[in-house]
Amino acid sequence: MPASIPKILEKLGGPDAAAQLIGVSPDAIRKWRTNNAIPSKHWPAIMAATGLHWEEFFHIPDPTARPENATAALILEDGTIFWGAGFGANTTSAPAELCFCTGMTGYQEILTDPSYAGQIITFTFPHIGNVGTNDEDLEAQAIAASGLVVKEDPTAPSNYRATASLDTWLKRQGIPGIAGIDTRALTLRIRDSGAPKAILAYPLDGKFDFSGLAKSLSAWPGLEGLDLAQKVSCTQSYEWTGGTWTWFNGFSAPAPNKTVVAVDYGAKRNILRNLAAAGCRVIVVPATTDAAGILRHAPDGVFLSNGPGDPAATAHYAVPAIQGVMDAKIPIFGICLGHQLLALALGAKTYKLDRGHRGTNQPVKDLVTGRVEITSQNHGFAVDESSLPEGVKITHTSLFDGSNEGIACEAQRAFSVQYHPEASPGPSDSTHLFSRFIAKMS
Repeated sequence: MPASIPKILEKLGGPDAAAQLIGVSPDAIRKWRTNNAIPSKHWPAIMAATGLHWEEFFHIPDPTARPENATAALILEDGTIFWGAGFGANTTSAPAELCFCTGMTGYQEILTDPSYAGQIITFTFPHIGNVGTNDEDLEAQAIAASGLVVKEDPTAPSNYRATASLDTWLKRQGIPGIAGIDTRALTLRIRDSGAPKAILAYPLDGKFDFSGLAKSLSAWPGLEGLDLAQKVSCTQSYEWTGGTWTWFNGFSAPAPNKTVVAVDYGAKRNILRNLAAAGCRVIVVPATTDAAGILRHAPDGVFLSNGPGDPAATAHYAVPAIQGVMDAKIPIFGICLGHQLLALALGAKTYKLDRGHRGTNQPVKDLVTGRVEITSQNHGFAVDESSLPEGVKITHTSLFDGSNEGIACEAQRAFSVQYHPEASPGPSDSTHLFSRFIAKMS
């Protein structure tokens, strides 16, 4: 039987003593009581202080309470179980952070975006999978997300470009999905309490080891402090040639007149396509490439890509390389993780957002022009504006929560944005940033 929150607080000496002993704010204790759950990252400290066993934090469900026809389960770190119908691969995901994405379209691009590594995606739009999948709408060769959660069962594809159903595609890639979930309730939970750790289980034999899953969740440290860029980056340099897609011509690009080195922290293909379409010869290098390795290609500009994980963890090898490029006075353009790494290289700090920004409908204000752009975003960390040094200008801000969305440093010929100008949700509100990068190289 799990210990109640009041019982745990009593063992810790009351709410105020608990906050001091565990190293959290009184507001965090309030959330424990409101949500009737304690995040698993605090379990070790509480166990050490109270002598409680980990099973007293996690509710092991009664197997007889399993709903009829339920074949998969989404298990949250506080022991909450969401039952549903499994699809895709019969497997159990690795522990991951559960997030939500508000995009109504582009699920194939979302799932293959390397920035989603280490995350299970809850889609707020109910009909996911109805246009199937194809071999062109990929941001990377493999699915990056650990799993997906949807409201309605995926239907047979209805689109002339489809080459496989979502279910078949997921099976090929070894990724599980779960349908029949109240995604509205799950999204509200994430909105109000932050992104929890979770596991998606869809076992072939239909048997669930909840005790083992709880241990796995407790042992996983979460995304903070995790460098995932090396896991999704290329392992050797290569040249990218494909441009953007057009209706009759597919992917095509003009003859290049600039050379750009793109540092791959988890680069989306459409970013590389936009660079090529802007007239760049694009040389992609691994995330750990140092400044000398970047500069040996004699670039006119250097691009810092998007990617997953904690920027502070990636910074130990990325920041010296970026600073070496700045010392060489080569123009720099960063997107998403690249934006955060540029800020760190300039002397700023980053922090983790409670729930992140993920969707294709995020309003951002350009503080230079006054224009508002509808942007595509996928990030769980942000730049701390108060830590930006003198000479670094704030150029963009989120109209959702006021967090930083862009910076520029004229002295270093560098600028970056937190959002994704290549994803074209507006449909093309932000593509002008690629032209700005070209202008800096002129």
